[in-house]
Amino acid sequence: MQTIHHINAGALNVGYLDSGPAQGPAVFLLHGFPYDIHAFDEVVPHLVHAGCRVIVPYLRGFGPTRFLNPHTLRSGEQAALGADLLALMDALHIPSAVLAGYDWGGRAACVVAALWPQRCQGLVSLNSYNIQNIARAQEPDLPTREHLLWYQYYFHSERGRAGLETHREDMAQLLWQQWSPTWAFTQAQFARTAPAFHNPDFVEVVIHSYRHRYGLVEGDPAYAEIERRLTAQPTISVPTITFDGADDGVNPAKPAQAAAHHFSGAREHRIVAGAGHNLPQEMPHTFAQAVLELVRF
Repeated sequence: MQTIHHINAGALNVGYLDSGPAQGPAVFLLHGFPYDIHAFDEVVPHLVHAGCRVIVPYLRGFGPTRFLNPHTLRSGEQAALGADLLALMDALHIPSAVLAGYDWGGRAACVVAALWPQRCQGLVSLNSYNIQNIARAQEPDLPTREHLLWYQYYFHSERGRAGLETHREDMAQLLWQQWSPTWAFTQAQFARTAPAFHNPDFVEVVIHSYRHRYGLVEGDPAYAEIERRLTAQPTISVPTITFDGADDGVNPAKPAQAAAHHFSGAREHRIVAGAGHNLPQEMPHTFAQAVLELVRF
């Protein structure tokens, strides 16, 4: 069992893993909801073996990561996730790194890559451009797409908040099954991650995230300028590899051209057969190899 390190960074005391040589090229691996750092258990050894320094943080609201101020809004907005990543890089004195993630973590990586490209040597992102277009969030999608987002609409209600509070592990396990229908994860795998959902801020951060992205609640004023910049849907100029899982049950695979206008730099898009939404845990070698293609040794 690796040691969880802690460091104050921005609004948080972040719990994180730090593996590999201290002077190796830095890589940040960023998990999503409802997952945790164990999504990268089999990715990290590949990268460390290649000589990388690999940092895997628990996002706000997950595991041992805690807010420093009890009065800070427990925001899950995209600007906060990007600011958290930037603050962690600053706290660790890492000027630039390859940023790789999926779901919430992929969003944090996309935000930093788009707004602070000098901090991102390369980007690996599941579901391509992961920055939310909140201004258009109330525009309906096709019914075949809308029904996949049932959990988001559930979280818009107080019944949904209570449901997540009461059944957080059952909810997470159901989403794992629906989002990765061809991944035969074990109960032991789920059990390693489940404690991360018992962070005291988990429910508030999650509920805020799924309400803010639809414009239903205000964000944290501390991140208002970042959110303002994100409304322009800034392009990503850094070298990028994007993925879709062919069996992704929440964000179905799309061709490369669907998001091409969001990337102004070199970008390769790959659709992975037999993979769902949790690519690094389902196909760790595939994910690790993509990261190594962007690392500068």
